[in-house]
Amino acid sequence: MSDFEEIKGWLQNFPFLTDEDYDFFEPFLSLKKIRPQEVILSEGQICREMAFVNSGAFRLYYLQDGKEINSHFFLEHEFMVDFGSFLHQKPSRSYIEALEAAEIVTFDYQLLQDAYNTSKNWERFGRLMAEYSYNITVERVESFLFLDGSERYLKLLESRPHIFDRVPLYHIASYLGMERESLSRIRKKITQAARM
Repeated sequence: MSDFEEIKGWLQNFPFLTDEDYDFFEPFLSLKKIRPQEVILSEGQICREMAFVNSGAFRLYYLQDGKEINSHFFLEHEFMVDFGSFLHQKPSRSYIEALEAAEIVTFDYQLLQDAYNTSKNWERFGRLMAEYSYNITVERVESFLFLDGSERYLKLLESRPHIFDRVPLYHIASYLGMERESLSRIRKKITQAARM
């Protein structure tokens, strides 16, 4: 089996991408093995590559007053990138760290630009990915504006329940904007209510 079967299979979710489109892309893909706790992007670095996660889990976080704040998690069959840094080729404010052993397929910024210039289909794909990233960002901002901690937890539980099997609770608490103890209390309260 090719090292790139996972990403090729996932791209079939976009039927407008042709075999020719993919064949243009594949020679420039790189397969990388990542160790647990390996940091693949640091604050101040330019995010020059986008990655497709074949296996593993990652977190995107930033530092605020010396405290790590998680802003996103990436799991299998998701594209992983600091979009702001990647799109504008400017230094990142964030870090990306592996939470477990992982395998990713990467491609660089220039390849994506060449693909856009070569095929309207890749250009359409890039627009859809940018819209997806924008929607995630808006949903996250709105969750802090309009939802309390319990509601944010329930929304995450509904939309990405598998996160709780893969990501340590203290990282999820940070992502939800609370301390681990607060998240534990919320989970206990909701579990007890569900049993009644």
